[in-house]
Amino acid sequence: MTTDLILHEYANSGNCYKIRLTAAHVGAMLNRCEYDILKGETRTPGFLSTVNANGRIPVLQIGDSFLPESNAACIWLAHGSALTPQDRFDHADMLRWMFWEQYNHEPNVATLRFWRAMVGEANLTAQQREQIPARETAAAAALALMEEHLAARDWFAAGRFTLADIALYAYTHVAGEGGMDLACYPAITAWLARVAAQPGHIAITA
Repeated sequence: MTTDLILHEYANSGNCYKIRLTAAHVGAMLNRCEYDILKGETRTPGFLSTVNANGRIPVLQIGDSFLPESNAACIWLAHGSALTPQDRFDHADMLRWMFWEQYNHEPNVATLRFWRAMVGEANLTAQQREQIPARETAAAAALALMEEHLAARDWFAAGRFTLADIALYAYTHVAGEGGMDLACYPAITAWLARVAAQPGHIAITA
């Protein structure tokens, strides 16, 4: 890839990490631009008018173009690579897990981590504290579905390591920071180790 790539990110975010992890696997070089979301740096007029009118990160800047949404950025980076299956069904199956991650998994697993590890429960609003039990139930349900799937197979789609695994790894491997006990999920724990053992893997702290 010869186009200059800039990742507008908050490094602790799993959504930002999955883009860095994808880039590492395909050999793409990313320049990184950090924002402190706790200080509202993605809500400034300059950010909203230039980077993302939705006021969120990550955003992958590709030359003069800006691509929000973490999984969209991963798809762009991995286009034509071994991370994206060529078979029509396998490709769609990979995408369905990526859609599911953003709809069922991330809103619960990631939110609990953000509230507890970054904001701190003492700093949550009363409304946020009231939501914790429901978020925990939904997070446990998401992990249970993953556990059931992985009990019979090594990977999420196509019988091999794909973007579906990267998308789900990003927040699952740090779910303990949000209070979820991963020791209760042996198949997930074994899968996490398989992902981390893949050539090119980088840690969220890299």
